[in-house]
Amino acid sequence: MTISFGTFSKLTAGFLFAAVVVSCNNKEQAKTNSPSTSASASKAAEPIVFVNSDSLVNNYNYFKDIKGKLQSKSKKAQEDLSAKGTAFQREVAEYQQKAQTLSADERASTEQRLARKQQELQAFNQNASSALANESAGENEKLYDKVAEYLKVYAKDKGYKMVLTYSKSNPSLLFADESLDVTNEVVKGLNDQYTKDKK
Repeated sequence: MTISFGTFSKLTAGFLFAAVVVSCNNKEQAKTNSPSTSASASKAAEPIVFVNSDSLVNNYNYFKDIKGKLQSKSKKAQEDLSAKGTAFQREVAEYQQKAQTLSADERASTEQRLARKQQELQAFNQNASSALANESAGENEKLYDKVAEYLKVYAKDKGYKMVLTYSKSNPSLLFADESLDVTNEVVKGLNDQYTKDKK
């Protein structure tokens, strides 16, 4: 028996939000920039940009921390389950060796006890899996909220009307000019914010 807990793949999949739409009544974008401005300045003139969510989750320190925490809990639960399973198998083997020497009542009593232990082991497995799945879902929601809240402020500051997301596993965005990719800038901002929050 092993805990069927996908190593945080649910979190990554759940994070691939379809789009974070930001209505910005920010009309102050009529700043006079010369045509030879930097790429970031030209991006600011665009109402729509995108973020590569694969790259974002792989480089966002908050995601790395919660991923590590959940993987650690999953490993601990699997170790506990393995230890309990080994002990149970040892008891079953001992019973099988002595079964012929036991009375009918002793055999029935031992088999009932072993059946209860097996049920407890299955319940432990299910409870551990459920607890990890629930915690993963909770962390996924926090992750989404953190990114969405940051992007609302970021988009308003930059004058963007919409921030789309792209992922190889869910390529709803088939093509976009690289000048519209603000992933690195967003990751840096998120990590700066996370560092401040930790302090």
